[in-house]
Amino acid sequence: MALLEQTQTVGTDFPGQELPESELPLQRIYACERNWASQMLFTQPLHGEVMGWTWGSAMQEARRVAAWLQEQGWPPGSRIVILSKNCAWWIMADFAIWMAGYVSVPFFPAARDASLASLFRHCQPVACFLGQLEHALPLNEDIFQQLPYVAFPNCASKHTPPGSALWSDIVEKHAPLEGYPLRQAGDVATIIYTSGTTGQPKGAMHTFRSLSLMGKSMEPAFGKNPEGIDRILSYLPLAHVAERAIVEMNALFAPMHIFFTEGQPTFLPDLVRSRSTIFFSIPRLYIRFQQGVYEKIHEKKLKRLLAIPIVGRLVRKKILRTLGLGGTRLICSGGAAIPVEIIDWYRKLGVNFLEGYGMTETGITHVPLPGKYRVGFVGNASRWATTRISADGEVQIKGPMNMLGYYRNPELTKEVFTEDGYFRTGDRGEIDEMGRLRLIGRLKEEFKTSKGKYVVPAQIEKLLSLSYLFESVAVFGSGMTSPFAMAVLVPPRREEIQLHEHRDAVEVKLLEELDSVNAHLDHHEQLRFIVISKQPWTIENELLTPTFKVRRSALEQRFGPRFAEWEKSQRKVIWMETL
Repeated sequence: MALLEQTQTVGTDFPGQELPESELPLQRIYACERNWASQMLFTQPLHGEVMGWTWGSAMQEARRVAAWLQEQGWPPGSRIVILSKNCAWWIMADFAIWMAGYVSVPFFPAARDASLASLFRHCQPVACFLGQLEHALPLNEDIFQQLPYVAFPNCASKHTPPGSALWSDIVEKHAPLEGYPLRQAGDVATIIYTSGTTGQPKGAMHTFRSLSLMGKSMEPAFGKNPEGIDRILSYLPLAHVAERAIVEMNALFAPMHIFFTEGQPTFLPDLVRSRSTIFFSIPRLYIRFQQGVYEKIHEKKLKRLLAIPIVGRLVRKKILRTLGLGGTRLICSGGAAIPVEIIDWYRKLGVNFLEGYGMTETGITHVPLPGKYRVGFVGNASRWATTRISADGEVQIKGPMNMLGYYRNPELTKEVFTEDGYFRTGDRGEIDEMGRLRLIGRLKEEFKTSKGKYVVPAQIEKLLSLSYLFESVAVFGSGMTSPFAMAVLVPPRREEIQLHEHRDAVEVKLLEELDSVNAHLDHHEQLRFIVISKQPWTIENELLTPTFKVRRSALEQRFGPRFAEWEKSQRKVIWMETL
């Protein structure tokens, strides 16, 4: 199939840009409160117990907290931070902040110390809701000392600052906010900070209109559940635009029962409890799920079994049930590119797998439409997102879902928008004759070798990520004779190399994997060597973002001085003992 010329524009003139007021978030919240009062909305595990809220009971709590917020007398539009892992109180706090006339500012719960202090100083909040965290707030920092806090019931006592108000006390002692306070479509509803892949996080200001459109843009792909209410497990950070749109915004437009988890140790039981009909995750988890299956049954044997009609059906059901996806009608991926082989593998198990596309600054702009799925493409543009490919191959997006701009950063805002209002995504892409978008890589990540050849690392990283050996990968090589890879092994392989007698066996597998990947690459793209980190890249050591993307710039800054030394070593596999 042919691809459109690089300057082709695909999209609409945004029919329905001026949404009916009835479809703005607060109006939808009140409609759900009236029409779905007895329908279950949240299921929340807490200290071994399982709690539940209907729309009616959830709104009673949100209204009581909104009344307390209004009593504080802060200026309209003041910013209030939500810092917590996903939970029922997170979404209820969001509703309460909006009803009270303020702006919600969610932060990733894994953020800590200096980076967290920097975010607080930047957004200048008047208050903060606190829930389950990875680390206690650095209360020695001035920015945290005079701030009012509200502690969710899942906030550990060791993480609760002295003098904090308790959510449960506020709900018990305050009458619900009456009436139906509204906000204008163009008012700022939330500031969503980027995960910091390319440096300091930036705060994208989104309106009530753009939030609603994020939910409505996914309606064609999600469709209606023929069996009734959809169920979803919310565990990826709600501070990220994708989870916010898929979970919170979709729940305002179609009946949805949202389940939560207390953390990684209880993830699988929580997933099984939810019997999710929709499951959303990032490529890293889908690849790990597949690797876990292959650890129990060899890939070639599984392929043979799936080819047998009756046996294949039983095996498919067993695998999906083991993964907690037995009742899932739709699997979605986002946040990063996923190898097409992974999508194909899940589709062969009998589930509909969709890869969408969007950015913090644009919302979810592309999803595969029914009957128009194409392998390797992220789908068609939303009705509210005109997409074009610039002369240099960049994907550019215009529409009412785009952010108003970066909070307190007009210079950068001006830089990322074209003169005619398109957001510069920084992604290289192509559009086919049916308007479907294919992503190729990040423009700023592409590099030229010393031989003058350009390399797109994203394509090589996709191939590496298919291996059962690797947990995280990144490709470098700017100015070098050939590109090379840095990688972290999956936990079972990391354990093996702790025993030196197993290292040689692992090295043989790595060399085989390197040859296999290189066989799919042009000569100038082929990897010369691979550097294996014996220690994982994590959020804590700042080599992964809170959404588990590799911080390429952090790796390059930390290890760049060693690139020349590694290249001169002439070794195919280099073991890096410490970070």
